[in-house]
Amino acid sequence: MKKTALITGGSRGIGLGIAQQLAANGFDLAINGMRPAEEVEETILQLKNRGNEVIYCRGSIASSADREKIISETKAHFNRLNVLVNNAGMAPRQRNDILEATEESYDEVMNTNLKGSYFLMQKAANWMIAQKQLDSDFNGCIINVSSMSATVASVNRGEYCISKAGLSMATQLFAVRLGEYNIPVFEVRPGIINTDMTAGVKEKYDKLIQDGLCVQKRWGQPDDVGKVVAALAKGDFMYSTGQVILVDGGLTIPRL
Repeated sequence: MKKTALITGGSRGIGLGIAQQLAANGFDLAINGMRPAEEVEETILQLKNRGNEVIYCRGSIASSADREKIISETKAHFNRLNVLVNNAGMAPRQRNDILEATEESYDEVMNTNLKGSYFLMQKAANWMIAQKQLDSDFNGCIINVSSMSATVASVNRGEYCISKAGLSMATQLFAVRLGEYNIPVFEVRPGIINTDMTAGVKEKYDKLIQDGLCVQKRWGQPDDVGKVVAALAKGDFMYSTGQVILVDGGLTIPRL
């Protein structure tokens, strides 16, 4: 029986790069996103063409009702979940200095990036525990996609940085709690990745990368993140629970 992965924000950007790599490795997929189903129909079809079962679960992970719906739809179709990839996230709608940032922006970003991911993890973890109790051979894991912003301060998007730092701690918390069930939890921390989220700052980062911001002088691609997630999802790092895997081209290496 094929393993099943639920990928939040899986129809575009980093999430799609992850979905493509998991599909290539034989996973059935539940893809979550916010767009209407007809707008992602072609993407879902392309994933299905690799010979996998793929469903689309529309909803916002910031909503408790939608989180329940996403899990319920995955359960109704596959009746199993081996991998949760918490990838969905958002940047502030406006990059305001922390001295002028609004509570509304803070709440919106935190509700999606941290609260939504945290409680979706809770639901997936309980389901995985139940599967493990029914079948001792069950293998599952949770993979949280955070950001270098978990440790690299950007004062014009403080709410984003705090949300990713919180997700990093959530990874450790769930890794500890799920240890007795041998369900590892990982954090993948991308750097500057070429997606629609970074399109507005492309010119800025083109120059910074060329001037040596990263050790490897190129943008990261969604595929770079996808390959790391696929290795974790396949079970290649089962004895590394709670660990952070950086996918940042060496950006965060301290250098003189």
